[in-house]
Amino acid sequence: MNSDVTIPALSGADRGRVKLLYHFARLQMPAIQLDEPVFLTHLERTFRLFWPKATGPVTWVSYLEGLYAIDWWVCVGCLEGQNAAWDELFNARTGRSDCLLVDALRARAVRLYPRDEEKQDTAVTEFWSSLIVPASDEAVPVLARYDGQRPLAPWLIRVFQNWHLSKLRQSSGITTLPDDEIAMPLETPKPEGSDRWHDVFVMAAREWLGSLNDDERLLLGLRWRYRLSQREAAKFFNLNEGTLTRRTDKLRDRAISFIAGRLVAEGWTGNDLEDFILTELGALLSDDPRLSADQLSRLLAARGKTPPAE
Repeated sequence: MNSDVTIPALSGADRGRVKLLYHFARLQMPAIQLDEPVFLTHLERTFRLFWPKATGPVTWVSYLEGLYAIDWWVCVGCLEGQNAAWDELFNARTGRSDCLLVDALRARAVRLYPRDEEKQDTAVTEFWSSLIVPASDEAVPVLARYDGQRPLAPWLIRVFQNWHLSKLRQSSGITTLPDDEIAMPLETPKPEGSDRWHDVFVMAAREWLGSLNDDERLLLGLRWRYRLSQREAAKFFNLNEGTLTRRTDKLRDRAISFIAGRLVAEGWTGNDLEDFILTELGALLSDDPRLSADQLSRLLAARGKTPPAE
């Protein structure tokens, strides 16, 4: 757990941010009840996890700015044995089909172990139990390895995949599972028109992604897949933070303008168009193979860079 790392002390301003974070999480998830000393202990623990993976100077500000507070709170609640936290995790939704986390894990198991239902069931059951019970005396429970710097459900899916890929490599020499196979359940037929706006959105968003140049795709990948802050991404591009912020804003505005135009042309009349686009866009960016780890690694290699730690 990197207990030998000497982390910086909380300044007065940092303590204020931490206090606000604590009360924010309590208000958002009142069913999960954590005493402040327990909260602070876990916050220091996950800061230690974050420390060796961070790029650039490591401060409490940089850690707190990137923290997915509610996901982190749920994770800590699970580690503390709170039933409400486990209910929240079990009911977590993820990906393009808005399916339950456990269904997403099951779908990934189907791809990893085709035509072996018993192995598929065992894979999911063993992983679920490993969230708080380590596989060996030397191992760390899966949830205790979460640093809060990315969404929890997609992170758990990736850990699940990597865990079983390691087993498959040892037994059968398998080397990879395509990164764009995002572990969602196979789609089932739906009533005609029930997902019309989602389908229109997907077509427009993919067309917009296809219009981007390498720099723009790399910027999206660094900010979305690797969850870099504006400051960290600016260092990758050798730009000042203000310039990168303007580029990011322009990219977002172009996405909204392009996709909104297609939706309006198809008859959209609602008032929440921008919110709909931004909500749907998150899942699509996670799924699109043009922003896969392999594709981003190639773009980074062309610049003489290596991918950030996930």
